[in-house]
Amino acid sequence: MTPLKTQLLQRAEAEGFDVVRVTTPDAIPEAPARLRRFLEEGFHGEMGWMQERADQRGTPATLWPEVRSIIMLGVNYGPDRDPMAGLADRSGGLISVYAQGDDYHDVIKKRLKSLGRWWGEVTGAPLKVFIDTAPVMEKPLAAAAGLGWQGKHTNLVSRDFGSWLFLGSIFSATEIEADAPERDRCGSCRACLDACPTAAFPAPYRLDARRCISYLTIENKGPIPAEFREAIGNRIYGCDDCLAACPWNKFAVTAREHKLKAREDLRAPRLADLARLDDPAFRALFAKNPVKRIGRDRFIRNVLIAIGNSGDPGLIEVVEGLLGDEAALVRAMAVWALARLAPARLAAQAWRRDDETDADVKAEWWAAGHAAPMHQGA
Repeated sequence: MTPLKTQLLQRAEAEGFDVVRVTTPDAIPEAPARLRRFLEEGFHGEMGWMQERADQRGTPATLWPEVRSIIMLGVNYGPDRDPMAGLADRSGGLISVYAQGDDYHDVIKKRLKSLGRWWGEVTGAPLKVFIDTAPVMEKPLAAAAGLGWQGKHTNLVSRDFGSWLFLGSIFSATEIEADAPERDRCGSCRACLDACPTAAFPAPYRLDARRCISYLTIENKGPIPAEFREAIGNRIYGCDDCLAACPWNKFAVTAREHKLKAREDLRAPRLADLARLDDPAFRALFAKNPVKRIGRDRFIRNVLIAIGNSGDPGLIEVVEGLLGDEAALVRAMAVWALARLAPARLAAQAWRRDDETDADVKAEWWAAGHAAPMHQGA
C-alpha cells in the first residue's frame, strides 16, 4: 500500500468512517445495462429522477470526467435490538432502523466534506463529494471497492457489518491504488427474498420498487395501492425485513455514532399519538430526522394504514377525527382504516361521502361500501 493511501485510510478512520476502500471509475461496466433494464421495466415507479440522469448513474466519468479514483466510505448504523421485534406491537408504529436517529445525510456529509478538504490539501487535486442524493450508483461502486457485495435483495452486505452501512463517496482526480472487489457470498440462501411481505423481488438480484414497502411508504406520493395495505402491517416509514433477515447480520455490531442510534421516542411510537400530529407538531417531532422529508400528510397516510391493520378499537376515535382532514390523502386513508376497524361507525359518517369532491377519497368510500355492509357493527 502506498504511503498516500495509508494516510487516506488513517484520516478516514479519524473522521469517524468505519470502512474505506478505493475503486476506479470504470469498475462497474455492467451497471448501465442493468439500470436500463430496471427503467425499461418500470421498476422505478414514480422515481423519475433515476431516469433523468441515467447516463451519469451508470458511468461515473460521465458525471465528472476528471475522476480517476473513487473513494467509497461506509458508516455503520447497526441497531441495538432486533428490527423485526416491533412488528408484533400493532398499537405502535415501526420506523426503519436508518430513520430512528438523526438524518444520516447531515451526519455523514460533514465528515465527507472534512475528509475531502484534507484530501484536497494533501493531493492538490480537485475532487467531488457525494452522498445519496447525487446520480451515483453507490452500492455497485461499494461492491467494486470491496466494502461488501450486493445481495439478492440488491442491498450491500458486509462481512463485518451485515446489512447496516451508510455509504458516501469522494470522486478524486488523483490516481489511488484500487482495492479488490468483494465476491458474492450469498450462495444458495434466499432468506431476504422470502422475508419480503409484498413479494417485491421478481428474481434474485432484481427489485420491483413499486412493490417495496420502503418505496410505498416514502417515495410514493399518492394513496398506497389497496393490494399492499394489509401486508404493510404497522410499518409507517420504510421496511427492514429483507435487511434484517440476512444471516450475515450475526457479525454486525451496534453503531458507535450516537447521532445514528435510535431515539427512544421513535422506537415504537404510539399510533394514536402520531395520528394526532398537525404539521407543526410533525415538523417538531421529526426535526433533524429523515422522516421529515415526506411531509405530514404522507406520514399520516402511513399511520392510518397501520391503524387499519391494528385491530385496536381504542384507535377508532382518532380515525374518525381524520375523516374531515384538510388533506385528501389523509381523508382517503381514514375511510379505509375506519372501514377496517368499525364499518358501522363509518356508516354514521356517510354524509361526508356525499360532500366529498376528491376522486381518490370518493374511491375509498365506494370500496368501503362494497367491501363490507355498512350496517355491520364496530
